[in-house]
Amino acid sequence: MLEVADLSLHYGRHVALNRVSIRVGKGETVVILGANGAGKSSLLKSIAGMTKPDSGAIVSFGTHVITGMPAHEVLEAGIALVPEGRGVFGELTVEENLALGAYAKRARAYAGENREFVYDLFPKLKERRAQYVNTMSGGEQQMVAIGRALMSKPDLLMLDEPSLGLAPVVVTELFRSLGRIRERGLALLIVEQNVKMSLSIADRGYLAEAGRISGENTAQALMGDAAVQRAFLGAAH
Repeated sequence: MLEVADLSLHYGRHVALNRVSIRVGKGETVVILGANGAGKSSLLKSIAGMTKPDSGAIVSFGTHVITGMPAHEVLEAGIALVPEGRGVFGELTVEENLALGAYAKRARAYAGENREFVYDLFPKLKERRAQYVNTMSGGEQQMVAIGRALMSKPDLLMLDEPSLGLAPVVVTELFRSLGRIRERGLALLIVEQNVKMSLSIADRGYLAEAGRISGENTAQALMGDAAVQRAFLGAAH
């Protein structure tokens, strides 16, 4: 479904990504693991059209090459990003945030159906649909951010550090919801510090280091890899 080949990205003289290649199959859940500064967020932003990669990169989605497309066209192609920090509209209600998510042309005819799925996934949002988002907890705001992305009817949902700053009980609930999204047939590409939780719902994972992809394996193999355990699992929640 998603193919990224030879993607490099510079911020001035700083090399954020150096010839990164990854793939995500239809309905597959893939996690990218790496320390802060490894380039993981830059990769998601490049795929989503929020930053423009260096020349030579090829990003294809389905039958379309989307390299360098603006973000709204990438969204129309079927890729939605839940950014780090959530990016919700705090001065708007839950219902208004979800309505904005359905603005994409591909999603308008399915707005009612998608809203029902979001409310089934996150019952708290249905109860609080008239509440202003800036009065909600971090976990509830993350639900709004994921719900808004789902309203665009994506084929691939990308999430950048979805559990960041959330209490362990909320993280467990969040990943249970991501598992249900996965069961619906959506492909997921997740950047996440909580290695145990993310690998528990993933099919495969990539290891990112200093702007490069340094390894790839099944989620099960990565969970049992001694080097991965030393680097990540000792600090996992």
